[in-house]
Amino acid sequence: MATPTIPTIQLNDGTPFPIIGYGTGTAWFKNADSPAVDRDLVEVANTAVKLGFIHLDGAEVYGTEPELGQAIEESGVSRDRLFVTTKVGTSVRDIPAAIDASLKNLKTNYVDLYLIHNPFWANTESELQEAWAAMEKVKASGKARSIGVSNFLKGHLETILKTANVIPVVNQIEFHPYLQHGDLVPFQESKGIKTVSYGGLVPITRAVGGPLDALLAALSKKYGVGQSEILLRWSLDHKCVAITTSSKESRLASYLQALSFQLTSEEVEEIDILGRQKHYRAFWGKFFAPDDRS
Repeated sequence: MATPTIPTIQLNDGTPFPIIGYGTGTAWFKNADSPAVDRDLVEVANTAVKLGFIHLDGAEVYGTEPELGQAIEESGVSRDRLFVTTKVGTSVRDIPAAIDASLKNLKTNYVDLYLIHNPFWANTESELQEAWAAMEKVKASGKARSIGVSNFLKGHLETILKTANVIPVVNQIEFHPYLQHGDLVPFQESKGIKTVSYGGLVPITRAVGGPLDALLAALSKKYGVGQSEILLRWSLDHKCVAITTSSKESRLASYLQALSFQLTSEEVEEIDILGRQKHYRAFWGKFFAPDDRS
């Protein structure tokens, strides 16, 4: 079977960005006592590349940059054909050192996309603005082709936009029918900031037993795909880029079926409406009140 070509969108700096990516967070997150290099992750990342996932997403705090670096080295795919994302988290107060450490782990001299992993460490607006200024210097140095943010809310985006010389290309957020974030997505899209969705499968992995269950089952039958693919397609039909993961080759291959069909606008709207009947946040919950949908 031929390897599918994953379509791209264009970021606000002109960079082509693959619309589905393979993520190394969540299940792959490494504890302090984990082995130095997790060969299972290296093998699965290589499998993902062979299946067509050329967009690889990592982060400093995942502890998986060495595995991604090893997979990139072993993949047999030239570096310029891969799109590599990583994020600065615990080292955000020293971004110049953080990017150098990430590049060493990833065994590459640049990343395609570098993100501030979250804004919750900052105590003042100026701290966020200074961090973004440091990110702009990383871009200017060529160590990151594009720069963006992750888990930012509207207020955080407004803060950095006050002083930014470079507009973030993306905001990577938990985004699924049970967490649609009010006006955040339309706001950032109005500024040219693309939405990257992670946690898109939460309604069928962590929040089963909700108002979407019957509709997802019906759409799965209609399109002849799994419910995972329906949820990934919903993100894509919202013009998002979807980051997903699995340790199983068969599941990764099935995710790519989300590229083979489109939901109707009525189906997207029905998922939206039913999704708003339930609120579920799987990540970063300690920073939000239980009913905070922002």
